[in-house]
Amino acid sequence: MALFNRDKPIQNNQQWERSILEKVALASVVEQRRTRRWSIFFKLLFLTYIIIISGIAMSPMSDVASLSQGPHTAVVDVKGVILSGGEADADNIIRSLNNAIKDPNTKGLILRVNSPGGSPVQSSYIYEAIRKIKSKHPELPIHAVVEDLCASGCYFIASAADKIFVNQSSIVGSIGVVMNGFGFTDTLKTLGVERRLYTAGKHKGFLDPFSDVNPEEKAHVQSMLNDIHSEFIQSVKSGRGERLKNNPDLFTGLVWAGSESIKLGLTDAVGDVRSVAKNEIGEEKIVDFTAKQPFIEKLAKSMGAATAEFAARFSTSNNATLY
Repeated sequence: MALFNRDKPIQNNQQWERSILEKVALASVVEQRRTRRWSIFFKLLFLTYIIIISGIAMSPMSDVASLSQGPHTAVVDVKGVILSGGEADADNIIRSLNNAIKDPNTKGLILRVNSPGGSPVQSSYIYEAIRKIKSKHPELPIHAVVEDLCASGCYFIASAADKIFVNQSSIVGSIGVVMNGFGFTDTLKTLGVERRLYTAGKHKGFLDPFSDVNPEEKAHVQSMLNDIHSEFIQSVKSGRGERLKNNPDLFTGLVWAGSESIKLGLTDAVGDVRSVAKNEIGEEKIVDFTAKQPFIEKLAKSMGAATAEFAARFSTSNNATLY
């Protein structure tokens, strides 16, 4: 007759519990190892990010400072909105132009333009810089090549060049000045809201969109725009000379396709960077002298420009864009 072993169930339970504890402990160790690995990975990733950003921040402005090898045609880009701190910043473009002419191997200069315009002040800075270069280096050909768009302040700049080349479908012109905003006086009346505006200076709030238009202030703004427009027109006439046709719409702010702009004398011929380098300058080799802003400088300028624009819009609630 077999005897019943009362200790066997207890031993089995202990073994089962030990097995479970071992599995839990092993899983915990595996999880800890996995956590440490991911922690190390993310720390390395963050360190790499910091190193890259630091390298970009401390890198100097790329000015193509070293002399190029052999004769070439220099190219400088004017792209995007012409704005201080923006992609088409006057300081940046003028620095690029000066770097190009300092290189003794530069046989000609091409402005590769693609911009809707922007600040009249920034445009004027670049225009005058080109004129100064031409006066000091009359033997150096300077041409503008339009890609998609050369409007307003961009055309102001291009008109300083010896010749302007376009694609048949390029958009050219917009020789005018604009300053716009909104008026909400009737809206306030409908809502039953009373506008309270306090100023020190009789006309300090003349751009306030919640106030009625003052005829005296309107006349003043129009006179100011007319003055800027007149300066724009004179600069274009000085640059283009007798090539401009006698067309009453030329300075009204209209734009034209590239092929039509040639007929009006706004531009000279169809061409691109390579064809102009080869046929006009005589050097097919192209070297891009467009200076690139360091990351930190670009960020600081952009933030400064954005802050100034926000402050101006907040104080006037108006969009005052010239050119």
